[in-house]
Amino acid sequence: MNAIGFFALMLIFGLYSADLPFSSAATIFSVLNYGAKADGKTDDSKAFSAAWKAACSATTQNPTVVVPRTISSPSSPSVWSGRDRSKWLTFNGVTGLLITGTGTIDSHGSGWWGQSCRDHPNLALSLISCKQSTISGIYFVNSAQVHLVIYQSNDILIKNMHITAPQNSPNTDGIHIEASQNVLVNNSVIATGDDCVSIGDITSNINVSFVNCGPGHGVSVGSLGKNGNSVKVENIHVKKVNFKGTTNGARIKTWQVGLGYAQKISFEHITLKSVQNPIYIDQNYCDIKGSRGNCGQKSTGVKISQVTYNDIVGTSSTYVAINLNCSKSVACTGITLSSIQIKSDKSGQQVISKCTNAHGTNSGVVQPKSCLQS
Repeated sequence: MNAIGFFALMLIFGLYSADLPFSSAATIFSVLNYGAKADGKTDDSKAFSAAWKAACSATTQNPTVVVPRTISSPSSPSVWSGRDRSKWLTFNGVTGLLITGTGTIDSHGSGWWGQSCRDHPNLALSLISCKQSTISGIYFVNSAQVHLVIYQSNDILIKNMHITAPQNSPNTDGIHIEASQNVLVNNSVIATGDDCVSIGDITSNINVSFVNCGPGHGVSVGSLGKNGNSVKVENIHVKKVNFKGTTNGARIKTWQVGLGYAQKISFEHITLKSVQNPIYIDQNYCDIKGSRGNCGQKSTGVKISQVTYNDIVGTSSTYVAINLNCSKSVACTGITLSSIQIKSDKSGQQVISKCTNAHGTNSGVVQPKSCLQS
């Protein structure tokens, strides 16, 4: 781990006051006092680890680890030989963690993007089995894959983030949430090569709001059920999101071999600018090469129900603005389309909606005409 520049990015953990995180009782542990060089060349991992261990052993309230303005990973994939490539910066089992500041986490992921995706590490930041924690103000750039992972965690606030990677960088999701509950993503800018926010299996009470997304693949619930597992996803709410030049807007994607359910999902107060698939359910998601045998018609599927699309306006860059591609075996039910007005971004052209086994109601759908079945 390399660290460059002067302090600004701070890792604050333990009990803290939301109004005054740097109380007089706090003890400060700077990684520079534990041997970090912060020169962009030296591996400062041991200094970071020592500072963290010292803070964990502190008897005072609000121990604080202070790190340099930029944390930088090794730029060459060869450095990771023989190491666990699935983790770089990981916090496991922490309650009351606060990660804040105006600093940058630079993963130097470009060296991985030309390699097979299965060889890519998750090189940025992961919270695993954490509770009552906040990440605020951090700038993430160029992860090898997902920039920020929330896994098996509860009561997590992510706000004021800025996450960027090139549009053509593979699998560089901004934020991925899985097996977690009560997560709020708020007031952030995400521009990457994959989903701005992706929501995986065993999740509930997830709220995404006031996010600017693009480029990228939109905000996705899924993919779900890839390994034929039983999915439990509910109470997912996405609102006040601006999509610009994205591959998708509001998307739900499930594998044909999946089981279980995804329900009580809403996309509201959404604006679109030249989005390829503004409203998209793909219940027939599969390996396009067919090597896993998942592309043929299946009798199984994740049950999608109680999904609301409300107040969605803007432009589509493709002919099909609403595509509800539901399973012929397991229908989508309880779909609501309300106050929808999507036009083509090309002068004089029209857009349409396309449905397969999608059932529900609509009101105030100006354009395109709804294709829902009752």
